[in-house]
Amino acid sequence: MPKIDLGLTAYDEMFMTDQERADAKLPRIYDIPLDQIDDFPDHPFKVRLDEDMDQLVQSIKERGLITPITLRTKGDGRYEIVSGHRRKKACELAGLPTVKAEIREMSRDEAIILMVESNLQRSVILPSEKAFSYKMRLEAMRRQQGERTDLTSAPVEQKSSREILADNSPDSHAQIQRFIRLTELIPELLQMVDDGKIAMRPAVELSYLTKKEQQWLAEAIDYADCTPSHTQAIRMRAFSKDGNLGPHVIENILNEEKPNQVEKISLKYNDAKRFIPSSVPIQKAGEYIMKALEFYQRYQERQRGMDAR
Repeated sequence: MPKIDLGLTAYDEMFMTDQERADAKLPRIYDIPLDQIDDFPDHPFKVRLDEDMDQLVQSIKERGLITPITLRTKGDGRYEIVSGHRRKKACELAGLPTVKAEIREMSRDEAIILMVESNLQRSVILPSEKAFSYKMRLEAMRRQQGERTDLTSAPVEQKSSREILADNSPDSHAQIQRFIRLTELIPELLQMVDDGKIAMRPAVELSYLTKKEQQWLAEAIDYADCTPSHTQAIRMRAFSKDGNLGPHVIENILNEEKPNQVEKISLKYNDAKRFIPSSVPIQKAGEYIMKALEFYQRYQERQRGMDAR
């Protein structure tokens, strides 16, 4: 385990040049064995083995790791990743025994806040990833400030941690509250939100159902091959509040004809993503597919015009 220099004494600094003082403040980078590094507990962001990962692995093989990962020390002498899970995995896939890392002394809550901040810079973030990361960071901020930890009720303080979080996040105060509600969904329903099958507003309403009611709903969705609209989700929540939401009620609500209902095609994102560039966010996947279909239609029309000549 490398010895970490926590700083110079004032006496030492008196005899340093300006350049030496500047150099002393730079982060120290170490080569840390990969087998001594543990993942961040309950890390909410997924490490995807996709095209971007393949490109990162190839870059590391050719040029090495350009941006070091950030670690914190653990009590057992091992290290924990704060920032850089994808880079660590890429180094593993590239066959490297060590990874370049900056080692920082920080508390658990400080590490959570830095972990969320660094990962929110990703170009593609799933709703579930935002949900659990916002929840973790908000809880950490409230522990630091000694606030109450009830995440679902409206705050009474003048400037809440949720509002401070919104000031430093891409989402509004209200949207952060909606994302955190998603953590109350069972995995099956949350996956449907990630897949774009259930929109945010109905998902928030459904998060107030009990776990058993949510399980009934997941089974009904699978059977009926349709998901609830926002209005239907509100009705289910009302039935649940009165203690009257059962499997038959859920089925009856799902089978109701929705206003302006049209036939729709179900398409799983995992089946289509190999045709979609990694630079296209999941929220824009449907728009990209429509543009691709329009382009293909124009291509067919040009081919028919050439054949008619």
